[in-house]
Amino acid sequence: MAFATGVVAAAVTAGLAVGGPEPATGVPATSRVLAALDPTPPAPVPAGSTLRATEVRLPSLGVGSALVDLDVGADGVLVPPADPDLAGWYRRGAVPGEQGPTVIAGHVDSQTGPAVFFRLDELAPGDPVEVSRSDGTSFDYRVVSVESHPKDAFPTALVYGPAPGSVLRLVTCGGEFDPGRRHYRDNVVVTAVPAPRAGAATTLKPRHTDGTARNP
Repeated sequence: MAFATGVVAAAVTAGLAVGGPEPATGVPATSRVLAALDPTPPAPVPAGSTLRATEVRLPSLGVGSALVDLDVGADGVLVPPADPDLAGWYRRGAVPGEQGPTVIAGHVDSQTGPAVFFRLDELAPGDPVEVSRSDGTSFDYRVVSVESHPKDAFPTALVYGPAPGSVLRLVTCGGEFDPGRRHYRDNVVVTAVPAPRAGAATTLKPRHTDGTARNP
């Protein structure tokens, strides 16, 4: 969710800013979605497209959430879930199991306390993530990196850009809270890939928040 102040528009202080690239007047660069990847407006979601992500589960944290659909507003900002206890799926991204990034974003907190992704930065390489979609199929992922990025250097191309296979990105706010601007200074980005089949080897190098390699 792209939140210039932790949450988009009216809801201020809940933590989650997802964004990107080119600054626009009055809109922080970190709240822009996809503009750096494609100068044209995002294509409409096909009318016949019925598959969607419906639920995310983080077993190692004891966290689970139904997913609401997320989209960008007319200003190019990703509109966050109205409920801080629910995560959301970016509906113009990949459906779980399909090629490309499946992006799920959620608040870290709200004015009333911790929110759905409050403990997201506690995930570690190797931790499982489960995502279900509307046809009843569930997909198992394994975390390969947990990184923190300043909001003014949000890795838009990494999060939203093309991928050679199925990849999952989980995003929330992190770092210190800026009381003057009413939002967190960083974003936490968790990357997960499909869990290897029994006996299959993987060459992926796990990384944690400082971007360095770390064994799970």
